[in-house]
Order: sequence, then C-alpha cells, then structure tokens
Amino acid sequence: MSEQPVRVLPLQGASNFRDLGGYPGHGGRPVRWRRLFRSAHLGALSDADRALLQQLGVSRAFDFRGVHERAGEPYQLPGLQQHSLAIEPSVVQRMQDMLAAGERLDAAAAGRLMRELYQSLVNDQAHRFAAMFEQLLQDDAPAVLHCTAGKDRTGYAAALILLALGVPRELVMQDFLLSNDLYRRPDLPATQTPREALEVLWRVEVGFLQAALDAVDAEHGGIERYFEQRLGLGPAARRTLAQRYLAE
Repeated sequence: MSEQPVRVLPLQGASNFRDLGGYPGHGGRPVRWRRLFRSAHLGALSDADRALLQQLGVSRAFDFRGVHERAGEPYQLPGLQQHSLAIEPSVVQRMQDMLAAGERLDAAAAGRLMRELYQSLVNDQAHRFAAMFEQLLQDDAPAVLHCTAGKDRTGYAAALILLALGVPRELVMQDFLLSNDLYRRPDLPATQTPREALEVLWRVEVGFLQAALDAVDAEHGGIERYFEQRLGLGPAARRTLAQRYLAE
C-alpha cells in the first residue's frame, strides 16, 4: 500500500498550512489530496515557500481577512488568483471596548466572545461561504483558504467543506483542533489585554466550532438544510462537489 501524502507542510513564512486531503467522505471515499489547503496568511512567504506553493499547483486563494488586514499583509504570487471574501475581525475590538468600559476581561469572557464570533459566522457571513462554494464548484484547481491566523474564519470554512463532502463531525473537529499545534503566534507589541484573555484568543477550542454547529442545527434544522437554504448547496451541487474533491 502506498504511503499517504504528508498533511502538514511547514512553511518558513506562514504557519498552520496543511492539506485537507485523506479524510473519509461520502461512501468512504477520501477527500483528494493536494486539492484543498488551509493556512494562516500568506503575506510573509519566503522564496522557498513560494516555490513550494507553485510546485503544489495552488492557483486559487480564498482570503477571509478584513480590508485592513489584507492591506497590512498583502501578497502576490505568480499564477495565484486571489478571491477576497472579507470578514472583518471583531473580537479584538470587542475586547478593547470591554477594557475601555472597565469591564472584566478574563478567560471566561474571552471564550464567550469567541463563541459569539463563531455563531455570527453561521448567518451574518453565510454569503461569504456561499461565494467560496460557488468557486469550488467551478473546477478542482488546487486552492488555499486562509485568514490571518488560519484558525477561526478559515476553521469554519474548512469545516463546512469537509462536512459538505461527508466527513464525520468528529474528524472535522479533529482537523479544526490541529491549529493548536500548528499556529505560530506573532510577536505583538505590549498590550493592556490580560494574558489569560490572549491565551484564549490565540487558540481554538471544541466549544468554538461547536457553537457554530449548534446554531446550524438549532436555527436551520441541521447541516443539510443549512447548505441548501443559506449556502446554495442543494443535492446536485453537493454531488458535483463530491465528484471534484473525493477520490474514486
């Protein structure tokens, strides 16, 4: 039996870069390798990183960063088409607002803000994820999804793709939690934000993604109806997605 490709592909200038391939989808068919990648932002790639992405054939990027995030860390790669699906960051601003108002900002409060962020992605940003699937349905050219850290907006987007391909929720969660091992925190200037709150901000927890999935189930009657009613992925579209991204 041939060895499976490596899932984690370390880059010098970007962290949390990995392949979504290999997970079992509909009918036990695995997600194709080297077609769908997820990552932190690509604004600081080395020449070797750029060469690797070209070698992998990555020709599409779905960038969920907000406008100022994109402007702060832009990138251009030959042959890579960028699709801006901007979702503005909100948690840091809400933390700053809490501190300014004299409210207690501890780990519990930070966790609540993160869960609320994930819940907001379900409905408020559904159009962004619908646009992502619209592009994925057009062809199977290798694509990378990313935001700034590649763990929250990207984490939810990757979870949606895997769920649409029939990957069991427990494996989707497993992939989601890999960010805790793979994300490298940036060096940031001193801040008034308490350390315990920052520790929550820079990690992912089961409860974050679960908050989104619970909202999908409670508000939309389950993931299948959510796909069809909010993301434009009816049965025919999901079959096409499976043809493109599941191995035979």
